[in-house]
Amino acid sequence: MHFLDQAKVYLKSGDGGPGAVSFRREKFVEFGGPDGGNGGKGGDIVFEAVEGLNTLIDFRYTQHFKAPRGGGGAGRNRTGAGGPDRVIKVPVGTQVLSEDKDHVLADFTEAGVRRVFLRGGDGGRGNLSYKSSTNRAPRQHGTGWPGEEMWVWLRLKLLADAGLLGLPNAGKSTFINAVTNTKAKVGDYPFTTVRPQLGVVSHKMREFVIADIPGLIEGAADGAGIGDRFLGHIERCKVLLHLVDANGDDPVAAYRTVRAELANYGAGLADKVEIVALNKADLLDAELTEMLTAELAEASGAEVLPLSGATGIGMERVLDRLVEAIDPKGFARPDAGDMEPWSPL
Repeated sequence: MHFLDQAKVYLKSGDGGPGAVSFRREKFVEFGGPDGGNGGKGGDIVFEAVEGLNTLIDFRYTQHFKAPRGGGGAGRNRTGAGGPDRVIKVPVGTQVLSEDKDHVLADFTEAGVRRVFLRGGDGGRGNLSYKSSTNRAPRQHGTGWPGEEMWVWLRLKLLADAGLLGLPNAGKSTFINAVTNTKAKVGDYPFTTVRPQLGVVSHKMREFVIADIPGLIEGAADGAGIGDRFLGHIERCKVLLHLVDANGDDPVAAYRTVRAELANYGAGLADKVEIVALNKADLLDAELTEMLTAELAEASGAEVLPLSGATGIGMERVLDRLVEAIDPKGFARPDAGDMEPWSPL
C-alpha cells in the first residue's frame, strides 16, 4: 500500500428538498385548501475516525464528496425524505485543515469519533405553511436551502508514543526492525527510508508504538533532502529517541544539525523529552566509544547511551529509558549497579 499523508478534497453537503404545492380535493369534504408538505433536509458531510487505516491514499483517487439532497414534499402535508449523510472514513490522527492550511478545523485522535463537518440545507416550505387568514390558497413554496461547500486539506499525523530521529544512515531502520516486526528497508545509502514507519515494541510486559521518519539533513526546514514534512508524524510523541551515528565524521555536529532543524520546525518538538543514543558503537573500540559518548553528553547536556542496533548491545537500556519516559509512574528504573557496563564485544 502506498503511503500518503496529505490530500486536498472538495466537500459539499446536500441541498434541502423543495416544498410541495398541493391542494386537498376529497369527496364529501366541503372545504379543500393547501396541503403541500415541506421538503426534506439535505445530507450532512460527516467525518469518522476508524482503526485499520494508516494512509490517505484513497483520497488520491476520490477527491469530491457530495451528500444527496433532500426529497421533495408531497400532498397531504407529507414532508420529503431527508438526504442520507455522506460519511467519510479517515485514519486516526487525521487533521482537517482550511484550504490555506492556516487553521485546523478538526482533529481526530481517537477511533470511533464522528463529527458533522458540513450541515445539509433545510428543506423548503410547502404551500400549506404559507396559508393565512388573507391568503387562503397560496401557491408559493420554498425551493430548499443550499448546502455548504468548501475545499479542505486532510493531513495525517501518525499516533506514536516514541519517535526516531537522526541524520540519514544513522541506523533508525535497523533499530526499528530489531525491536518490532516492521520490515523497514535498510541500505548503505542516504534516504533509504522515504516514508514513515510504525512498529509496536513489547518490552518488560509493556507495549508502545514507535515511529521512524526519513532522516533530516541541514536545511531540511527549507526543503533540503526530503525536507521536514514528515516531522509532523512525531508531533504527538511523548519522547524522541535521537540516534547519532558513532561511525560518522563528526557525531557532535550531526546531533546539533538535527536539533537545529527541530528548532526551525517548531511545534514544540525541541522541547520534548529526548533520549540520545550513540548508535553503531559496535564498530568502535571501548576507549573511542567512551570518548565520543562523553563529547556528545557535553554537547547535549543529557545522558548518552551507547547502542548497536545491529547486534543488540545496549538495546535493553535504551528500551528501559523509552518505557520510563512514556510511563514514568508504571516503570521502576533499575539501579545503576544492575546495569551491565558497555562492551563492544
